[in-house]
Amino acid sequence: MALNSQQLSTFRSKLINLEKSINKRQEENDYFDLDRGHYHESMGELSSYDNHPADEGSALYEREKDIALHQHLDYELEEVQQALQAMENGTYGVCLKCHKEIPLERLEAIPTTLYCKEHSLDQTVSHNRPIEEGVLMPPFGKFYKDEEDENVSFDAEDSWQTVAQWGTSETPSDFTVPPADYNDTYLDYEENVGYVEDYENFVGNDIDGKNITIYPNNQHEEYENSLDDEGIMTTFGDLPAYEHDPYTEND
Repeated sequence: MALNSQQLSTFRSKLINLEKSINKRQEENDYFDLDRGHYHESMGELSSYDNHPADEGSALYEREKDIALHQHLDYELEEVQQALQAMENGTYGVCLKCHKEIPLERLEAIPTTLYCKEHSLDQTVSHNRPIEEGVLMPPFGKFYKDEEDENVSFDAEDSWQTVAQWGTSETPSDFTVPPADYNDTYLDYEENVGYVEDYENFVGNDIDGKNITIYPNNQHEEYENSLDDEGIMTTFGDLPAYEHDPYTEND
């Protein structure tokens, strides 16, 4: 259904007020001082010669931001003027691409639009990111669970494990084989942190590598129990024959 005269009048008022608002913002900002030449003029500077490079970088950034904001307002103003011109031509509310009527709800949300949703000019969603943000690409980019290149440094995988220790959205019921504890639900939960072998938690020696001592603790008890359950003497398997006798009881 085509827009009636009252609806067209309402949208015309919205567009005219938006046009006035944009022009007012431009004037109040003195058009972002872009009528001047070099950006030094807007700061009262005559030369870059005596300025610190960091100050120059900050000034240049502010100048680039002003240009971007000015272009954005110009683009908004252009859209408003095109919509007003479409009203004069009697084509407002009709898609320029498919020539079908634009839904009233869309016009109320975006009174400057000249296209229906299906033929909007902004159809492509860009997923391009700066190269510096490569480590943020999902899931954790090249550092995530790379089986071919095991990294011993603290990488993204380790970061995830550290955070996951405080809880995730997964519960034991989300697993095919439910773990016994919530602490066992995150990736590689059984992986040692700060050491490689289990016995490093309770075995110590002096500065020369001698006087090896066992320090009984919970890890030592769990280690002994796991060996007993497997029926072996070490995590590497049974000891060679020449080392076997001292660890066995006499019948």
